[in-house]
Amino acid sequence: MSYLNNVVGYRKDLLINRSVVKKENYVLLDPDGLVKNVIPGFENCDLTILGSPKLGASFVDYLVTIHADGKNELGFGEEGVETLFYLLEGDLEVKAGEQSYSIKKGGFVYCPPGTKLYFQNKSGEAAKAFMYKRIYKRLEGYEPYVVTGNTEAMEWTKYEGMEDVLVKDFLPKDLAFDCNFHILSFKPGASHGYIETHIQEHGAYCLNGQGMYNLDNDWIPVQKGDYIFMSAYCLQACYAVGREEDFAYVYSKDCNRDVTL
Repeated sequence: MSYLNNVVGYRKDLLINRSVVKKENYVLLDPDGLVKNVIPGFENCDLTILGSPKLGASFVDYLVTIHADGKNELGFGEEGVETLFYLLEGDLEVKAGEQSYSIKKGGFVYCPPGTKLYFQNKSGEAAKAFMYKRIYKRLEGYEPYVVTGNTEAMEWTKYEGMEDVLVKDFLPKDLAFDCNFHILSFKPGASHGYIETHIQEHGAYCLNGQGMYNLDNDWIPVQKGDYIFMSAYCLQACYAVGREEDFAYVYSKDCNRDVTL
């Protein structure tokens, strides 16, 4: 067995873990103990599956480390499936369909269904990325398209008018897209304005800092490196804790579509 944190053998303490798994409701995954998964096409990569339908999600989230000369020449994505590739660390050469891009930390590529994403690490240093895939829900008269950008170059905007809670949006406000991705950042002591309850589900990867997250009215401590799944109608909100570093996470959201009966 190969582990995400590369720690094997006996520990010097009790076997404990902060993960909480309540399938079809919410999940917190502590990176300690998560395994590396083998998936065809990912060469010289360490890849861990995070959220998935087996937890109750309608999507799949991944965390992948692309080592020097790591690549995917088979392509990530398939017909009917939309994907997102978000670079957390490093430099990477990426191809979406026939278009090539050089991306750095904060760079992302959204691929509509049927457009595969390929990548290669020529930098000589390891890179790290967050990936997402989901079956696209079509809307007559609209076609999604490739979107690229870099969150490091984006301006923060106030989240619901709050000075100490800021957000960045990945995708344009366009009905062609049935999902979006955001980074939400809280200054220490800041919080959501209220406990949210909604039909949208989220997969969230914690980028910085520490927080206390309300998940279905259970207050759970979270920190950088943790993964959170929130199902539809799961009560949710958080406070940022800690002394200096902002608490921030990248997350997905389904949107712009009616409910199918």
